[in-house]
Amino acid sequence: MGYNISGIQQIGLGNLSVYETWEWYRKHLGMDMPVFDEAAEAGLMLPYTDGKPQARHAVLALNYNGGGGMEIWQYTSRTAQPPKHELQFGDIGIAVAKFKARDVEQHYEYCKSAGLNVVSDLSFVNGVKHFFMKDPYGNLVEVAEGLDWFKTSGTNCGGILGATIGVSNMNVSVEFYKSLLGYDVVLSDTTDTYDDLVTIDGGTSRKYRRVLLTHNKTRTGPFAKLLGKTTIELVQALDRTPNNIFEGRLWGDLGYIHLCFDVQDMDDLKRNSTMIGHPYTVDSAESFDMGEAAGRFAYIEDPDGTLIEFVEAHKIPIMKKLGWYLDLTKRDQSQSLPNYFFKAMALSRKKSPVA
Repeated sequence: MGYNISGIQQIGLGNLSVYETWEWYRKHLGMDMPVFDEAAEAGLMLPYTDGKPQARHAVLALNYNGGGGMEIWQYTSRTAQPPKHELQFGDIGIAVAKFKARDVEQHYEYCKSAGLNVVSDLSFVNGVKHFFMKDPYGNLVEVAEGLDWFKTSGTNCGGILGATIGVSNMNVSVEFYKSLLGYDVVLSDTTDTYDDLVTIDGGTSRKYRRVLLTHNKTRTGPFAKLLGKTTIELVQALDRTPNNIFEGRLWGDLGYIHLCFDVQDMDDLKRNSTMIGHPYTVDSAESFDMGEAAGRFAYIEDPDGTLIEFVEAHKIPIMKKLGWYLDLTKRDQSQSLPNYFFKAMALSRKKSPVA
């Protein structure tokens, strides 16, 4: 059958306080459904942790409305370091986490009334209604119209819709995300200065090429219905030489550390990624146990070195208090999990009163 990508499982976010950070995303963006909460040593990421195992504490949280999750990631063996340069839109790496909303205007008004750091007006760019804000730690967050929903009713916000990634060569990057990750539909491809970015760029009107991608194929797999349809926005700065967001820093330092895809058939994916010149740089090879969840994971680099993670889930907690875990290795992984599994997972929600 070949490898299959079910969707964006999560964006990793390096931070200094895992529970404080989670609380902000829970309260304001509805990331209230924990999948795991685990303190352990990251012993396999040596190419990106200065050759040394590092202790960490991580929480993976989802939104029951649908969308990808967030892996909120904190070093416990060292102090996570900030970027070496003041971040500018178009710098190389993951610049923005995109969240989806049913009613973007409603969430815009909520964020302003709650005193959040909204850094752009509500606007349409290439037909998409959206706005930008920053979390308390300076990370750019975009809220945009959702493409689909796991729940047809409920709170306004959903989970991760996608990401904005700074690149150095647009044509090369578009081909990579299309050929390996299936983002084969160009929703827009424009070169201009953009009003929605002026406040982010400190009042300066800069020129960018922005390409918004999505996938024609309806994603399949155990979690596809929950993760939903996603977009990748690639941005190339045209009037300056961008910095690399993670230059001189370790994976897990402050900011967006990786973009993770839920996949099936990691061996076939390994063959294909190697064939196009992007081999696995990290590979857990067998099932990697995180205590409350288990699976195989691997990393590759996109054409600019931005980290892309792949996870094939083998075990997930459904109702931890009752010791109910789902062994995915005994299921047909091309089929979506029935809704009652997700409803059972949702019983662990730390319910958000707002989003």
